[in-house]
Amino acid sequence: MKTQWMNALALAAGMTGLFTGSATAADYPVRPIQVIVPYSAGGGTDLSARIMADTIKKYLDKPMIVRNQPGGGGSIGTSSILHARPDGYTLGMGAQGPLAMLPHYGGVDYSIDDVEFLALMGRNLMVLAACQGAPFDDAQGFLDYAEAHPGEVRVGNSGAGGANHIAMEGLANAAGLEVKSMPFGGSSAAVTACVGGHIDGVVASPAEVLPQADNGGLEPILVMEDKRIDVLPDTPVPSEFGIDFAWSSWKGVIAPKGLPEAVKKTLSEALRKTFQDEDFLSRMKDMGEFVDYRTGDAYRELAEKDSKTAEAIIRKLGMYGVNQQ
Repeated sequence: MKTQWMNALALAAGMTGLFTGSATAADYPVRPIQVIVPYSAGGGTDLSARIMADTIKKYLDKPMIVRNQPGGGGSIGTSSILHARPDGYTLGMGAQGPLAMLPHYGGVDYSIDDVEFLALMGRNLMVLAACQGAPFDDAQGFLDYAEAHPGEVRVGNSGAGGANHIAMEGLANAAGLEVKSMPFGGSSAAVTACVGGHIDGVVASPAEVLPQADNGGLEPILVMEDKRIDVLPDTPVPSEFGIDFAWSSWKGVIAPKGLPEAVKKTLSEALRKTFQDEDFLSRMKDMGEFVDYRTGDAYRELAEKDSKTAEAIIRKLGMYGVNQQ
C-alpha cells in the first residue's frame, strides 16, 4: 500500500512538472533575454546585435540585453552560448568563423552539431579585386594568368586561416587553380598593399573595396556570390565562368540545443519580424550591413555547407587540428 501511494505521488509530481514546464514555455518570455556577442563592443557583429535588440522590443514582451564575451577568435563566447541552459534566456550571435571554421582547427569544446539555429541575420560578401600593376584586369584575365602561372598570383587576405583566406583558397580549388595566399593583419592592411601594388589581388568586402575602386586604386573583378550584386552590377560571379563556388561570412542568432518547441517558435517568429522590420533594415543599411534573413533551417543548411567546404580547404592547407591540445 505504501509503495502504491509513493508511486502515485511520484506520478503526480511528474505530471505537475510537465504541466508547469509547458506553462512556462507557453508564457515565454517572463524575464529579459541575454544575447552573447563573442566579439568586442563596437564591431559590426556587436552593433548589429544592438540594433536587433532595440528593434525586437516591438515583437517580444521582455527586453533583450547584449553582453560581449570576446576572446579566442569568437570561440569563448560561442562556447558560453552553447553550454548555457536551453531555456531561451541565453542566446547568441552565431558567426561563421567560430561555428564553421574554428572547430576544424581544434581547441574548442563544441561543434556545429551543438547549435540550435534560429535565424540568419546577414552576410558579409567577398570580392576579388585586381591590384595596381597586376598582370590582369578582369576575371577572365585572372583565370587565364593563374592557370598559366600556377602558384605565382599573390592574393592578399585579412589573416591566415580566416574567412577571406578560405574564400580565395576555395575559389582557386573550385577553379582548378593554385594561388599564393598572402595573409595580412586585417583587411585594411591587405587592401593598402593592393593599392600600393605589392600584391596582385585581394579578397575583401564590398565596403572595403568600393572606395578604392572609385579612386582607381584597384579593380573589382569577381564577386563570390551566386548572382551579381546591386552595388557591383558590372562585376561577374564564378558561375558565369563555370565555377561552382560561392562564399561569404555570416552571422545570425543561435541557442544551445534542446530549446522547448514553443520557445523556439516564439523566438523564430520574433526574429523574422525583426529582420524584416523597415526601421531595422534602414539602420543596418546605414551601417553598411547586408541583411539576408533566412529561417533557422536555411541558416543551418548554409552553416553546414560552409563547414564542409572549410574543412576540406583547411585539411588541404595542412591546418586541420593545429590548435588541438
